Amino acid sequence: MKKWEQLPPEFRNDAVKPYYDILSHRTGSLIVKRCFDILVALILTVICLPFMLIIAVWIKCDSKGSIFFLQKRITTYGRPFRIVKFRTMVTDAEKQGTQVTVKNDSRVTKAGKFLRKCRLDELPQLFNVLKGDMTFVGTRPEVPKYVDGYTPEMYATLLMPAGITSLASIKFKDEEKLLSGADNTDEVYIHTVLPQKMQYNLEYISKFNFFYDIKVMFMTFFAVI
Repeated sequence: MKKWEQLPPEFRNDAVKPYYDILSHRTGSLIVKRCFDILVALILTVICLPFMLIIAVWIKCDSKGSIFFLQKRITTYGRPFRIVKFRTMVTDAEKQGTQVTVKNDSRVTKAGKFLRKCRLDELPQLFNVLKGDMTFVGTRPEVPKYVDGYTPEMYATLLMPAGITSLASIKFKDEEKLLSGADNTDEVYIHTVLPQKMQYNLEYISKFNFFYDIKVMFMTFFAVI
């Protein structure tokens, strides 16, 4: 971890300090976490590569556009990166609506509905993990627009790499349904959904250790099933 004095100015506040102190005393778990990420991501990439090739062909045949969806997100210490997913929506979907998806969203393709339901669109994020932009368990990365509205305490969630899954992901696995009836999806997400998700993310940091990560991964598996 960076020294406290080296953190971005917005991170150096009284609300973030307790979480920083917790993580700074768990350096061993952070090292094991990174080693685990690299090893498992390599193994899963080799195993899943044939399936990813099949999915890529399916996406290309199902609708016009690229195979992958790239989007700017925010990870450790507020650093931007490009998240990689299989494309599940029509081309230029962000120009046709909000940056969050609702139930029965007309922008989602036929292949995309299945991929999103089974979370298979997340498979390319294995490359993000190998690169170090993401980890298996951690706060799901938000777009800059939402990070700009973080409260001082929420910046604590950026002390660690963004995650593929988290407690919040499990609790809000039906997020699209929650947002489907909203008149202003962005407003509801920013003022209602995001604060609730952040409470789970902050709880994760306070409980963080390697074995807790394993528990969250199993919880995710059963939630998807």
